[in-house]
Amino acid sequence: MSLIELIAGVEAHEATLTVFNADPAVTEELREYFADRNVRIVDDQTASGPEEFAVLARDGEFVTAVTVDDLLPGREGDGSGETDGDGTAGGVGRPVLDHLDETMFTSYSREDMVAASREIEDRAWRVGDGELHAGFQTLDVLTGEADTYDLLGEKERLDVHAYAADEGESPDIEHYTVHVGETAEIRETWFVAYDGGGYEDAKCALLAEERAPGEFYGFWSYDPETVDYIIDYLTERYGGSEQTDDGGATV
Repeated sequence: MSLIELIAGVEAHEATLTVFNADPAVTEELREYFADRNVRIVDDQTASGPEEFAVLARDGEFVTAVTVDDLLPGREGDGSGETDGDGTAGGVGRPVLDHLDETMFTSYSREDMVAASREIEDRAWRVGDGELHAGFQTLDVLTGEADTYDLLGEKERLDVHAYAADEGESPDIEHYTVHVGETAEIRETWFVAYDGGGYEDAKCALLAEERAPGEFYGFWSYDPETVDYIIDYLTERYGGSEQTDDGGATV
């Protein structure tokens, strides 16, 4: 399964959260709260039953059921004010978020993609161990990030790999490996994947497809199996395309 096929697979695996017996304004608030998650939110009414509860389903199969109070910040019973690592209020929405391994996004600009990539690069820097794999579409784009990746590559126990199509001037490379991939998916995707350096909880990946000039559609993932798949695929597919000293590629 290619990188683009993986994005399509995550997109097709969208979950559905059905909100029962709630005011339409509540459903809309939930749509805004979960806007960057791979979940479609709909509302429904029942002739009997509790007020304001929600059912999460995927592929037509029941996943979990929760009250609306458990999903929205500021509701009765949530007054901690604390936040989790993903920026959500402590515990709020967690009954659903725990079942959403991927976070979808649409219409990210190049600036958004750079900012998102920095989150994963910073994690790899702080752990300082393992493998970091990043795709830049073309050598021109990679050249603009060369200093950052040379610095990351200076970490003794961090193995850094960059991927790009052979378009533009190649940057000077000292402390990381460049793989020149002559495929459409390298030109059309942007990705950063970190294997966690031995820590399952530190695994994370960002994968997106450029569907319009400068606009990216894709997902975040903290699911270890998804992260492992991306890195294994890149290693098997492009591991033999390392750039040589003369700027060519050993394809």
